[in-house]
Amino acid sequence: MTAEEKLKIEEKVVEMLRTVYDPEIPVDIYSLGLVYKIEVSDEGDLDVDMTLTAPNCPMADFILEDVRMKLESIEGVRKVNVNIVFEPEWTQDMMSDEAKLELGFL
Repeated sequence: MTAEEKLKIEEKVVEMLRTVYDPEIPVDIYSLGLVYKIEVSDEGDLDVDMTLTAPNCPMADFILEDVRMKLESIEGVRKVNVNIVFEPEWTQDMMSDEAKLELGFL
């Protein structure tokens, strides 16, 4: 897979992640700053490191399944591996300005 193909897949990944919402928060998980790493291998395997707004998030399974299903639908992606990480710990500072504005933090 060329660097250009990988970049196109990464762009599609971001586009898809912008359609995933925590049902309790009206902002997508990408804008919330919950996605820490997106990596596409030469074979088309996708590794995503993400976190949750809280370790005991009651919607974690729902969000993870939504992420996995949407990312698996991207053409050129062979396998999706979503890792939930808690380092670094998520803070409101990681949100985009757009998300902060939407949630009334600006």
